[in-house]
Amino acid sequence: MQGGILSAFWESFLGQAPDWYKKTILAFLILNPVLLLTIGPWVTGWLLVLQFIFTLAMALQCYPLQPGGLLALEAVLLGMTSAETVRTEIVSAFPVVLLLMFMVAGIYFMRELLLFMFTKMLLSVRSKVLLALLFSGVSALLSAFLDALTVIAVIITVAVGFYSVYHRIASGNHQYDDHAHDNDDTVQDQHRQDLEQFRALLRSLLMHAAVGTALGGVCTMVGEPQNLLIAKKVGWNFSEFFLAVAPVSMPVLVVGLLTCVVLELTGWFGYGAKLPGSVHQILLDFDEAQTRQRTSRDTLRLIVQTVAVFFLVIGLALHVAEVGLIGLAIIVFQTSLNGVVNEHQIGRAFQEALPFTALLVVFFAVVGVIHDQHLFDGVIHWVLTLPEAAQPGMFYIANGLLSSISDNVFVATIYINEVHAAFEAGTISREHMNLLAIAINTGTNIPSVATPNGQAAFLFLLTSAIAPLIRLSYIRMVVMALPYTVTMSVTGWVCVQYFLT
Repeated sequence: MQGGILSAFWESFLGQAPDWYKKTILAFLILNPVLLLTIGPWVTGWLLVLQFIFTLAMALQCYPLQPGGLLALEAVLLGMTSAETVRTEIVSAFPVVLLLMFMVAGIYFMRELLLFMFTKMLLSVRSKVLLALLFSGVSALLSAFLDALTVIAVIITVAVGFYSVYHRIASGNHQYDDHAHDNDDTVQDQHRQDLEQFRALLRSLLMHAAVGTALGGVCTMVGEPQNLLIAKKVGWNFSEFFLAVAPVSMPVLVVGLLTCVVLELTGWFGYGAKLPGSVHQILLDFDEAQTRQRTSRDTLRLIVQTVAVFFLVIGLALHVAEVGLIGLAIIVFQTSLNGVVNEHQIGRAFQEALPFTALLVVFFAVVGVIHDQHLFDGVIHWVLTLPEAAQPGMFYIANGLLSSISDNVFVATIYINEVHAAFEAGTISREHMNLLAIAINTGTNIPSVATPNGQAAFLFLLTSAIAPLIRLSYIRMVVMALPYTVTMSVTGWVCVQYFLT
Protein backbone atom coordinates (compact mmCIF):
# COMPACT_ATOMS: atom_id res chain seq x y z
CA MET A 1 0.00 0.00 0.00
CA GLN A 2 2.79 2.41 0.96
CA GLY A 3 4.64 1.73 -2.29
CA GLY A 4 1.44 2.31 -4.25
CA ILE A 5 0.85 5.69 -2.59
CA LEU A 6 4.45 6.80 -3.23
CA SER A 7 4.19 5.71 -6.85
CA ALA A 8 0.88 7.57 -7.24
CA PHE A 9 2.43 10.66 -5.63
CA TRP A 10 5.37 10.61 -8.02
CA GLU A 11 3.07 10.27 -11.02
CA SER A 12 0.92 13.15 -9.78
CA PHE A 13 3.81 15.43 -8.82
CA LEU A 14 4.16 17.90 -11.73
CA GLY A 15 2.09 15.58 -13.91
CA GLN A 16 3.63 14.58 -17.26
CA ALA A 17 6.92 16.42 -16.71
CA PRO A 18 10.01 14.20 -17.25
CA ASP A 19 11.41 12.37 -14.23
CA TRP A 20 14.71 14.28 -14.41
CA TYR A 21 12.79 17.56 -14.19
CA LYS A 22 10.74 16.36 -11.21
CA LYS A 23 13.91 15.24 -9.42
CA THR A 24 15.58 18.61 -10.11
CA ILE A 25 12.68 20.60 -8.62
CA LEU A 26 12.51 18.25 -5.63
CA ALA A 27 16.27 18.70 -5.11
CA PHE A 28 15.83 22.48 -5.14
CA LEU A 29 13.10 22.26 -2.50
CA ILE A 30 15.19 20.01 -0.25
CA LEU A 31 18.44 21.91 -0.76
CA ASN A 32 17.17 25.45 -0.09
CA PRO A 33 16.54 25.08 3.68
CA VAL A 34 19.97 23.47 4.08
CA LEU A 35 21.65 26.29 2.16
CA LEU A 36 19.77 28.90 4.17
CA LEU A 37 21.13 27.46 7.42
CA THR A 38 24.69 26.93 6.15
CA ILE A 39 25.60 29.72 3.74
CA GLY A 40 22.99 32.32 4.66
CA PRO A 41 20.01 34.09 3.06
CA TRP A 42 21.92 36.32 0.60
CA VAL A 43 23.54 33.51 -1.40
CA THR A 44 20.45 31.33 -1.04
CA GLY A 45 18.37 34.22 -2.37
CA TRP A 46 20.48 34.44 -5.50
CA LEU A 47 20.26 30.66 -5.95
CA LEU A 48 16.48 30.87 -5.61
CA VAL A 49 16.38 33.50 -8.37
CA LEU A 50 18.42 31.20 -10.61
CA GLN A 51 16.13 28.27 -9.77
CA PHE A 52 13.10 30.32 -10.77
CA ILE A 53 14.81 31.27 -14.04
CA PHE A 54 15.39 27.53 -14.60
CA THR A 55 11.63 26.90 -14.35
CA LEU A 56 11.08 29.59 -16.98
CA ALA A 57 13.73 28.08 -19.23
CA MET A 58 12.02 24.69 -18.98
CA ALA A 59 8.54 26.09 -19.69
CA LEU A 60 7.95 23.49 -22.43
CA GLN A 61 8.61 20.69 -19.94
CA CYS A 62 6.21 22.08 -17.33
CA TYR A 63 4.32 25.36 -17.04
CA PRO A 64 6.42 27.49 -14.64
CA LEU A 65 3.49 28.32 -12.35
CA GLN A 66 3.64 25.00 -10.49
CA PRO A 67 7.40 24.54 -9.89
CA GLY A 68 7.98 28.29 -9.57
CA GLY A 69 5.03 28.51 -7.18
CA LEU A 70 6.47 25.77 -4.97
CA LEU A 71 9.79 27.65 -4.80
CA ALA A 72 7.98 30.89 -3.95
CA LEU A 73 5.89 29.24 -1.24
CA GLU A 74 9.04 27.73 0.25
CA ALA A 75 10.75 31.14 0.25
CA VAL A 76 7.86 32.61 2.24
CA LEU A 77 7.79 29.67 4.68
CA LEU A 78 11.56 29.95 5.20
CA GLY A 79 11.25 33.64 5.97
CA MET A 80 13.28 34.81 2.96
CA THR A 81 10.37 37.10 2.21
CA SER A 82 6.96 37.64 3.77
CA ALA A 83 3.37 37.46 2.64
CA GLU A 84 3.11 41.19 3.38
CA THR A 85 6.04 41.97 1.07
CA VAL A 86 4.44 39.88 -1.68
CA ARG A 87 1.14 41.70 -1.15
CA THR A 88 2.93 45.05 -1.37
CA GLU A 89 4.61 44.04 -4.63
CA ILE A 90 1.28 42.89 -6.08
CA VAL A 91 -0.53 46.06 -5.03
CA SER A 92 2.20 48.24 -6.56
CA ALA A 93 1.87 46.32 -9.82
CA PHE A 94 -1.91 45.90 -9.65
CA PRO A 95 -2.42 47.90 -12.89
CA VAL A 96 -0.43 45.19 -14.69
CA VAL A 97 -2.56 42.47 -13.06
CA LEU A 98 -5.73 44.28 -14.17
CA LEU A 99 -4.28 44.64 -17.66
CA LEU A 100 -3.63 40.91 -17.93
CA MET A 101 -7.03 39.93 -16.60
CA PHE A 102 -9.13 42.20 -18.80
CA MET A 103 -7.09 43.63 -21.68
CA VAL A 104 -5.95 40.26 -23.03
CA ALA A 105 -9.52 38.98 -22.81
CA GLY A 106 -10.71 42.12 -24.61
CA ILE A 107 -8.25 41.42 -27.43
CA TYR A 108 -9.68 37.87 -27.66
CA PHE A 109 -13.03 39.30 -28.77
CA MET A 110 -11.26 41.20 -31.57
CA ARG A 111 -9.69 38.08 -33.06
CA GLU A 112 -11.91 38.05 -36.17
CA LEU A 113 -10.99 41.61 -37.10
CA LEU A 114 -7.30 41.10 -36.30
CA LEU A 115 -7.15 37.90 -38.33
CA PHE A 116 -8.90 39.67 -41.21
CA MET A 117 -6.47 42.61 -41.18
CA PHE A 118 -3.25 40.66 -40.73
CA THR A 119 -4.31 38.01 -43.26
CA LYS A 120 -4.63 40.77 -45.84
CA MET A 121 -1.17 42.04 -44.90
CA LEU A 122 0.42 38.59 -44.96
CA LEU A 123 -1.10 37.75 -48.32
CA SER A 124 -0.35 41.09 -49.97
CA VAL A 125 3.25 41.56 -48.74
CA ARG A 126 5.34 38.85 -50.38
CA SER A 127 8.74 40.20 -49.33
CA LYS A 128 9.74 38.57 -46.02
CA VAL A 129 12.11 41.45 -45.22
CA LEU A 130 9.33 44.00 -45.65
CA LEU A 131 6.92 41.80 -43.71
CA ALA A 132 9.39 41.50 -40.81
CA LEU A 133 9.95 45.26 -40.83
CA LEU A 134 6.20 45.82 -40.75
CA PHE A 135 5.75 43.54 -37.73
CA SER A 136 8.66 45.16 -35.90
CA GLY A 137 7.85 48.73 -36.90
CA VAL A 138 4.12 48.50 -36.19
CA SER A 139 4.83 46.88 -32.80
CA ALA A 140 7.31 49.67 -31.98
CA LEU A 141 4.84 52.39 -32.97
CA LEU A 142 1.99 50.86 -31.00
CA SER A 143 4.17 50.20 -27.95
CA ALA A 144 5.18 53.86 -27.79
CA PHE A 145 1.55 54.67 -26.91
CA LEU A 146 0.08 51.37 -25.71
CA ASP A 147 1.33 48.81 -23.22
CA ALA A 148 3.72 46.21 -24.67
CA LEU A 149 1.60 43.37 -23.22
CA THR A 150 -1.42 44.65 -25.11
CA VAL A 151 0.56 44.81 -28.34
CA ILE A 152 2.07 41.34 -27.98
CA ALA A 153 -1.38 39.95 -27.06
CA VAL A 154 -2.64 41.24 -30.41
CA ILE A 155 0.23 39.61 -32.32
CA ILE A 156 -0.22 36.30 -30.44
CA THR A 157 -3.94 36.26 -31.25
CA VAL A 158 -3.13 36.76 -34.94
CA ALA A 159 -0.41 34.07 -34.93
CA VAL A 160 -2.71 31.52 -33.29
CA GLY A 161 -5.33 32.33 -35.91
CA PHE A 162 -2.89 31.80 -38.79
CA TYR A 163 -1.55 28.58 -37.30
CA SER A 164 -4.95 27.06 -36.55
CA VAL A 165 -6.24 27.80 -40.06
CA TYR A 166 -3.30 26.09 -41.74
CA HIS A 167 -3.05 23.21 -39.25
CA ARG A 168 -6.74 22.39 -39.67
CA ILE A 169 -6.50 22.20 -43.47
CA ALA A 170 -3.14 20.37 -43.36
CA SER A 171 -4.81 17.74 -41.17
CA GLY A 172 -7.49 17.10 -43.79
CA ASN A 173 -10.28 18.88 -41.93
CA HIS A 174 -12.66 21.49 -43.25
CA GLN A 175 -12.72 25.10 -42.19
CA TYR A 176 -15.37 24.76 -39.47
CA ASP A 177 -14.55 21.24 -38.25
CA ASP A 178 -13.57 20.78 -34.61
CA HIS A 179 -9.81 20.45 -34.53
CA ALA A 180 -6.98 20.15 -31.99
CA HIS A 181 -4.18 22.21 -33.51
CA ASP A 182 -1.71 21.06 -30.83
CA ASN A 183 -1.72 17.50 -32.21
CA ASP A 184 0.51 16.84 -35.24
CA ASP A 185 -0.51 13.19 -35.59
CA THR A 186 -3.29 14.12 -38.00
CA VAL A 187 -1.11 16.32 -40.24
CA GLN A 188 -0.83 14.80 -43.72
CA ASP A 189 2.67 13.79 -44.83
CA GLN A 190 2.82 16.23 -47.75
CA HIS A 191 2.24 19.13 -45.36
CA ARG A 192 4.76 18.28 -42.63
CA GLN A 193 7.77 20.06 -44.14
CA ASP A 194 5.71 23.15 -44.92
CA LEU A 195 4.34 23.11 -41.37
CA GLU A 196 7.87 23.27 -39.95
CA GLN A 197 8.75 26.14 -42.30
CA PHE A 198 5.55 27.94 -41.32
CA ARG A 199 6.47 27.52 -37.66
CA ALA A 200 9.87 29.06 -38.36
CA LEU A 201 8.18 31.98 -40.14
CA LEU A 202 5.82 32.61 -37.22
CA ARG A 203 8.70 32.35 -34.71
CA SER A 204 10.68 34.99 -36.57
CA LEU A 205 7.71 37.35 -36.95
CA LEU A 206 6.78 37.01 -33.28
CA MET A 207 10.36 37.69 -32.16
CA HIS A 208 10.61 40.73 -34.46
CA ALA A 209 7.34 41.98 -32.97
CA ALA A 210 8.47 41.31 -29.39
CA VAL A 211 11.70 43.23 -29.93
CA GLY A 212 9.65 45.96 -31.58
CA THR A 213 7.69 46.42 -28.34
CA ALA A 214 10.99 47.13 -26.57
CA LEU A 215 12.11 49.55 -29.31
CA GLY A 216 8.93 51.58 -29.00
CA GLY A 217 8.45 51.13 -25.27
CA VAL A 218 11.69 52.92 -24.38
CA CYS A 219 10.74 56.10 -26.27
CA THR A 220 7.84 57.56 -24.29
CA MET A 221 6.76 57.90 -20.68
CA VAL A 222 3.74 55.66 -21.31
CA GLY A 223 5.63 52.97 -23.23
CA GLU A 224 6.53 50.91 -20.14
CA PRO A 225 5.34 51.07 -16.51
CA GLN A 226 8.80 52.05 -15.20
CA ASN A 227 8.99 54.95 -17.67
CA LEU A 228 6.03 56.62 -15.98
CA LEU A 229 7.61 56.13 -12.55
CA ILE A 230 10.91 57.64 -13.73
CA ALA A 231 9.13 60.59 -15.36
CA LYS A 232 7.25 61.34 -12.15
CA LYS A 233 10.43 61.22 -10.05
CA VAL A 234 12.31 63.71 -12.24
CA GLY A 235 9.28 65.83 -13.17
CA TRP A 236 9.16 65.26 -16.95
CA ASN A 237 6.00 65.54 -19.04
CA PHE A 238 5.37 63.52 -22.21
CA SER A 239 7.36 65.71 -24.62
CA GLU A 240 10.18 66.32 -22.12
CA PHE A 241 10.57 62.60 -21.56
CA PHE A 242 10.63 61.88 -25.30
CA LEU A 243 13.24 64.55 -26.00
CA ALA A 244 15.38 63.53 -23.01
CA VAL A 245 15.71 59.88 -24.08
CA ALA A 246 15.73 60.55 -27.85
CA PRO A 247 19.57 60.73 -28.10
CA VAL A 248 19.54 57.10 -26.98
CA SER A 249 16.16 55.74 -28.10
CA MET A 250 16.27 56.97 -31.71
CA PRO A 251 19.71 55.50 -32.60
CA VAL A 252 18.67 52.24 -30.91
CA LEU A 253 15.43 52.21 -32.94
CA VAL A 254 17.37 52.63 -36.20
CA VAL A 255 19.89 49.94 -35.25
CA GLY A 256 17.09 47.58 -34.16
CA LEU A 257 15.28 47.91 -37.49
CA LEU A 258 18.56 47.48 -39.41
CA THR A 259 19.26 44.35 -37.37
CA CYS A 260 15.83 43.05 -38.42
CA VAL A 261 16.73 43.54 -42.09
CA VAL A 262 20.17 41.90 -41.75
CA LEU A 263 18.75 38.87 -39.92
CA GLU A 264 16.14 38.28 -42.61
CA LEU A 265 18.64 38.70 -45.45
CA THR A 266 21.24 36.39 -43.87
CA GLY A 267 18.95 33.86 -42.19
CA TRP A 268 21.14 33.88 -39.07
CA PHE A 269 19.91 32.90 -35.59
CA GLY A 270 16.77 31.15 -36.85
CA TYR A 271 15.44 33.96 -39.04
CA GLY A 272 14.85 34.16 -42.79
CA ALA A 273 12.10 31.54 -43.20
CA LYS A 274 9.63 32.44 -45.94
CA LEU A 275 5.93 31.68 -46.29
CA PRO A 276 5.57 28.31 -48.08
CA GLY A 277 3.51 28.38 -51.25
CA SER A 278 1.03 25.81 -49.94
CA VAL A 279 0.44 27.82 -46.77
CA HIS A 280 -0.04 31.00 -48.80
CA GLN A 281 -2.62 29.21 -50.94
CA ILE A 282 -4.49 27.79 -47.93
CA LEU A 283 -4.62 31.20 -46.25
CA LEU A 284 -5.70 32.77 -49.55
CA ASP A 285 -8.48 30.18 -49.93
CA PHE A 286 -9.48 30.78 -46.31
CA ASP A 287 -9.68 34.54 -46.88
CA GLU A 288 -11.74 34.11 -50.05
CA ALA A 289 -14.08 31.63 -48.32
CA GLN A 290 -14.52 34.02 -45.40
CA THR A 291 -15.38 36.82 -47.83
CA ARG A 292 -17.92 34.68 -49.71
CA GLN A 293 -19.60 33.32 -46.59
CA ARG A 294 -19.65 36.58 -44.63
CA THR A 295 -23.20 37.36 -43.53
CA SER A 296 -24.66 40.66 -42.37
CA ARG A 297 -24.14 39.54 -38.78
CA ASP A 298 -20.49 38.72 -39.51
CA THR A 299 -20.04 42.18 -41.03
CA LEU A 300 -21.67 43.74 -37.98
CA ARG A 301 -19.22 41.88 -35.71
CA LEU A 302 -16.31 43.30 -37.70
CA ILE A 303 -17.79 46.80 -37.44
CA VAL A 304 -18.26 46.47 -33.68
CA GLN A 305 -14.71 45.19 -33.29
CA THR A 306 -13.40 48.09 -35.42
CA VAL A 307 -15.20 50.59 -33.20
CA ALA A 308 -13.75 48.79 -30.16
CA VAL A 309 -10.24 49.14 -31.62
CA PHE A 310 -10.69 52.91 -32.05
CA PHE A 311 -12.02 53.18 -28.52
CA LEU A 312 -9.09 51.15 -27.25
CA VAL A 313 -6.44 53.24 -29.03
CA ILE A 314 -8.00 56.58 -28.04
CA GLY A 315 -8.62 55.46 -24.46
CA LEU A 316 -5.07 54.22 -24.00
CA ALA A 317 -3.43 57.15 -25.78
CA LEU A 318 -5.34 59.69 -23.68
CA HIS A 319 -5.15 57.56 -20.51
CA VAL A 320 -8.81 58.11 -19.72
CA ALA A 321 -8.68 55.23 -17.22
CA GLU A 322 -6.47 52.43 -15.97
CA VAL A 323 -5.49 50.11 -18.83
CA GLY A 324 -7.23 47.08 -17.33
CA LEU A 325 -10.46 49.02 -16.88
CA ILE A 326 -10.36 50.05 -20.54
CA GLY A 327 -9.98 46.37 -21.35
CA LEU A 328 -13.05 45.54 -19.24
CA ALA A 329 -14.98 48.27 -21.07
CA ILE A 330 -14.21 46.83 -24.49
CA ILE A 331 -15.20 43.35 -23.24
CA VAL A 332 -18.61 44.70 -22.19
CA PHE A 333 -18.98 46.70 -25.40
CA GLN A 334 -18.12 43.85 -27.77
CA THR A 335 -19.96 41.03 -26.00
CA SER A 336 -23.16 43.02 -25.53
CA LEU A 337 -23.34 44.20 -29.17
CA ASN A 338 -22.17 40.92 -30.72
CA GLY A 339 -24.55 38.69 -28.81
CA VAL A 340 -21.99 36.93 -26.60
CA VAL A 341 -24.04 36.43 -23.45
CA ASN A 342 -23.17 32.85 -22.49
CA GLU A 343 -20.92 32.54 -19.45
CA HIS A 344 -18.85 29.77 -21.03
CA GLN A 345 -18.28 31.81 -24.21
CA ILE A 346 -16.96 34.70 -22.13
CA GLY A 347 -14.89 32.34 -19.98
CA ARG A 348 -12.83 31.17 -22.97
CA ALA A 349 -11.45 34.68 -23.34
CA PHE A 350 -9.78 34.45 -19.93
CA GLN A 351 -8.12 31.06 -20.47
CA GLU A 352 -5.03 32.58 -22.07
CA ALA A 353 -4.43 35.40 -19.58
CA LEU A 354 -5.18 33.99 -16.13
CA PRO A 355 -2.42 31.34 -15.98
CA PHE A 356 0.13 34.02 -16.82
CA THR A 357 -1.45 36.38 -14.29
CA ALA A 358 -0.97 33.72 -11.62
CA LEU A 359 2.63 33.20 -12.76
CA LEU A 360 3.26 36.94 -12.52
CA VAL A 361 2.02 36.94 -8.91
CA VAL A 362 4.42 34.08 -8.17
CA PHE A 363 7.16 36.15 -9.78
CA PHE A 364 6.36 38.97 -7.35
CA ALA A 365 7.19 36.56 -4.52
CA VAL A 366 10.64 36.08 -6.04
CA VAL A 367 10.91 39.86 -6.38
CA GLY A 368 10.01 40.01 -2.69
CA VAL A 369 13.04 37.82 -1.94
CA ILE A 370 15.25 40.18 -3.98
CA HIS A 371 13.84 43.12 -2.02
CA ASP A 372 13.98 41.63 1.50
CA GLN A 373 17.44 40.09 1.07
CA HIS A 374 18.81 43.28 -0.57
CA LEU A 375 20.30 41.30 -3.45
CA PHE A 376 20.79 44.38 -5.64
CA ASP A 377 21.85 46.92 -3.02
CA GLY A 378 25.59 46.26 -3.32
CA VAL A 379 25.59 47.00 -7.04
CA ILE A 380 23.67 50.26 -6.57
CA HIS A 381 25.95 51.58 -3.84
CA TRP A 382 29.09 50.60 -5.77
CA VAL A 383 27.98 52.44 -8.93
CA LEU A 384 27.26 55.60 -6.93
CA THR A 385 30.86 55.59 -5.65
CA LEU A 386 32.27 55.81 -9.20
CA PRO A 387 33.34 59.12 -10.80
CA GLU A 388 30.32 61.04 -12.12
CA ALA A 389 31.43 60.78 -15.76
CA ALA A 390 31.44 56.97 -15.52
CA GLN A 391 28.15 56.62 -13.66
CA PRO A 392 25.62 56.89 -16.58
CA GLY A 393 27.33 54.12 -18.55
CA MET A 394 27.69 51.89 -15.48
CA PHE A 395 24.08 52.52 -14.43
CA TYR A 396 23.03 51.47 -17.92
CA ILE A 397 25.08 48.25 -17.69
CA ALA A 398 24.00 47.44 -14.12
CA ASN A 399 20.33 48.02 -14.92
CA GLY A 400 20.62 45.95 -18.08
CA LEU A 401 22.25 42.97 -16.37
CA LEU A 402 19.86 42.96 -13.43
CA SER A 403 16.81 43.47 -15.67
CA SER A 404 17.83 40.43 -17.70
CA ILE A 405 17.39 38.19 -14.65
CA SER A 406 14.70 40.11 -12.80
CA ASP A 407 11.71 42.35 -13.46
CA ASN A 408 12.72 45.58 -15.22
CA VAL A 409 9.99 47.54 -13.40
CA PHE A 410 11.36 46.39 -10.05
CA VAL A 411 14.97 47.19 -11.02
CA ALA A 412 14.03 50.66 -12.28
CA THR A 413 12.03 51.36 -9.14
CA ILE A 414 14.96 50.55 -6.88
CA TYR A 415 17.48 52.53 -8.91
CA ILE A 416 15.41 55.67 -9.49
CA ASN A 417 14.46 55.81 -5.80
CA GLU A 418 18.15 55.61 -4.81
CA VAL A 419 19.11 58.29 -7.36
CA HIS A 420 16.27 60.58 -6.29
CA ALA A 421 17.26 60.13 -2.65
CA ALA A 422 20.85 61.06 -3.53
CA PHE A 423 19.60 64.19 -5.29
CA GLU A 424 17.44 65.24 -2.32
CA ALA A 425 20.40 64.66 -0.02
CA GLY A 426 22.49 67.00 -2.18
CA THR A 427 24.92 64.25 -3.22
CA ILE A 428 24.27 64.75 -6.94
CA SER A 429 23.04 67.69 -9.03
CA ARG A 430 19.74 67.99 -10.87
CA GLU A 431 21.49 67.64 -14.25
CA HIS A 432 23.30 64.50 -13.12
CA MET A 433 20.07 63.01 -11.79
CA ASN A 434 18.49 63.56 -15.22
CA LEU A 435 21.38 61.74 -16.90
CA LEU A 436 21.11 58.82 -14.50
CA ALA A 437 17.33 58.71 -15.04
CA ILE A 438 17.91 58.33 -18.80
CA ALA A 439 20.47 55.60 -18.13
CA ILE A 440 18.03 53.77 -15.85
CA ASN A 441 15.17 54.02 -18.36
CA THR A 442 17.20 52.83 -21.34
CA GLY A 443 19.13 50.26 -19.29
CA THR A 444 15.99 48.54 -18.05
CA ASN A 445 14.28 48.63 -21.47
CA ILE A 446 17.00 47.73 -24.00
CA PRO A 447 19.41 45.04 -22.68
CA SER A 448 16.51 43.27 -20.95
CA VAL A 449 15.47 41.77 -24.32
CA ALA A 450 18.25 39.23 -23.68
CA THR A 451 15.96 36.86 -21.76
CA PRO A 452 12.21 36.25 -21.54
CA ASN A 453 12.18 37.11 -17.82
CA GLY A 454 13.66 40.55 -18.56
CA GLN A 455 10.54 41.81 -20.36
CA ALA A 456 6.96 41.03 -19.38
CA ALA A 457 5.96 40.92 -23.06
CA PHE A 458 8.66 38.30 -23.75
CA LEU A 459 7.59 36.21 -20.75
CA PHE A 460 3.97 36.42 -21.85
CA LEU A 461 4.98 35.20 -25.32
CA LEU A 462 7.00 32.32 -23.86
CA THR A 463 4.10 31.11 -21.69
CA SER A 464 1.35 31.76 -24.26
CA ALA A 465 -0.59 29.15 -26.23
CA ILE A 466 1.39 29.88 -29.41
CA ALA A 467 4.85 29.09 -27.96
CA PRO A 468 4.53 25.26 -27.82
CA LEU A 469 2.71 25.21 -31.17
CA ILE A 470 5.61 26.86 -33.00
CA ARG A 471 8.32 25.28 -30.78
CA LEU A 472 9.40 28.60 -29.25
CA SER A 473 11.33 27.59 -26.13
CA TYR A 474 13.21 29.72 -23.59
CA ILE A 475 16.60 28.82 -25.09
CA ARG A 476 15.40 29.47 -28.64
CA MET A 477 14.08 32.89 -27.57
CA VAL A 478 17.46 33.73 -26.00
CA VAL A 479 19.28 32.66 -29.15
CA MET A 480 16.95 34.58 -31.47
CA ALA A 481 17.16 37.66 -29.24
CA LEU A 482 20.97 37.52 -29.04
CA PRO A 483 21.79 39.61 -32.16
CA TYR A 484 19.26 42.23 -31.08
CA THR A 485 20.67 42.19 -27.54
CA VAL A 486 24.21 42.82 -28.80
CA THR A 487 23.50 45.50 -31.41
CA MET A 488 20.88 47.41 -29.41
CA SER A 489 22.67 47.18 -26.05
CA VAL A 490 26.02 48.32 -27.44
CA THR A 491 24.36 51.20 -29.31
CA GLY A 492 22.47 52.21 -26.17
CA TRP A 493 25.62 52.16 -24.02
CA VAL A 494 27.62 54.24 -26.53
CA CYS A 495 24.82 56.81 -26.65
CA VAL A 496 24.45 56.95 -22.87
CA GLN A 497 28.17 57.19 -22.20
CA TYR A 498 29.20 59.60 -24.97
CA PHE A 499 26.12 61.38 -26.38
CA LEU A 500 24.68 62.45 -23.03
CA THR A 501 27.86 63.52 -21.18
